[in-house]
Amino acid sequence: MREQPSWRIPVGILALLAGLIVYGVVIARFAPDLIGGWPIWAQTIIYVVLGVIWLLPLKRFLIWMETGRWSAPD
Repeated sequence: MREQPSWRIPVGILALLAGLIVYGVVIARFAPDLIGGWPIWAQTIIYVVLGVIWLLPLKRFLIWMETGRWSAPD
C-alpha cells in the first residue's frame, strides 16, 4: 500500500475523462453517418462493440496510475 499520494492518479483520472470525451464525440459524430442505413441489429452490435472497445487499454493505464510502469510488476 502506498503511503504518499501520487500525482499520477489525479492526472490519470483527468486524462481518462478527457480521452473518453474525445472518443465519445468522435463516435457520436462519425458512426451515425457510416452505419445509419444499416439494419438495427447490425447497428446494435457495432455500438456495443464501440462501447466496450475503450476498455482494452484500461488495464495498462490503471497499472501506470498505480505503479508508474506500463506493465504489471513481475
